[in-house]
Amino acid sequence: MNPVETTNLAKHFGDIKAVNNVSLTVRPGEVYGFLGPNGAGKTTTLRMLLGLIRPTSGSVRVLGKPPGPGYLDKVGALIEGPAFYPYLSGRKNLVVLSDHAGVARSRVDEVLDVVGLSGRSGDRYSTYSLGMKQRLGLAAALLKKPELLILDEPTNGLDPAGMADMRVTIRELAASGCTVLLSSHLLAEVEQICDRVGVIRQGELVAETTVAELRAGGTLRVVADPFDRAQTVLSALLGDERVLSDSTSFDLEVEPDQAAKINAELVGAGIAVSELRWREPDLEQAFLELTGGAQDVD
Repeated sequence: MNPVETTNLAKHFGDIKAVNNVSLTVRPGEVYGFLGPNGAGKTTTLRMLLGLIRPTSGSVRVLGKPPGPGYLDKVGALIEGPAFYPYLSGRKNLVVLSDHAGVARSRVDEVLDVVGLSGRSGDRYSTYSLGMKQRLGLAAALLKKPELLILDEPTNGLDPAGMADMRVTIRELAASGCTVLLSSHLLAEVEQICDRVGVIRQGELVAETTVAELRAGGTLRVVADPFDRAQTVLSALLGDERVLSDSTSFDLEVEPDQAAKINAELVGAGIAVSELRWREPDLEQAFLELTGGAQDVD
């Protein structure tokens, strides 16, 4: 059973198709990154998974069931920022939630330790920084030891050290068997922690694949002198259409295992090669290509 499956999921607000025929699958134990430009439909999709809003059409299955109370005891979520009583301490806020959810109070100290808030748990929530509020929201989502964790921008407001800690926490949760579905605007973050990604654009899922497959392809960067003679040799060897160049270097559309042969051809022609390096496309480049050049992601 896959923890999350949607089939032709759609949500329309009047004439606006916020989500349009999205079919995605989140597999057990993986960290799934949900990417898209601002207004692409990420948060709307997550809200439908949790039963917070009803789909216009299509189907949703979470832990094998349609949206509703039947699976919420096995799901932890942090959507659009946490909300707590400002006059209570972080710990007392979690105690209130644990009592309401029927969770042992001993679990409160466990999750505070997981998110690194034990030392500030007695402070009022109103005094917390944005990053601390985000940590407390994650702690609340972990109270029930969820099988599925749904996070909307989990590193929002965290400093670099906090972001690194969050990455470790998410990977440890996945290693323990918890499935994590997260949206993020930090492409480098997704690249480091996600097993697979789904890319949504204008309400439609345009890709669902592994990070490695999303970054598939690449070019061989060559810096050689004299430049003109190198260009002649490379064009004769590969064809003009596979030799991309500027005034100082070449990007060759070849397979990585051709590097040694290309180097030998250049050196054999009396050309000095100062750089020979395989360049993989980064996640940002792949994202921009999939989303039509959208620069900002939410």
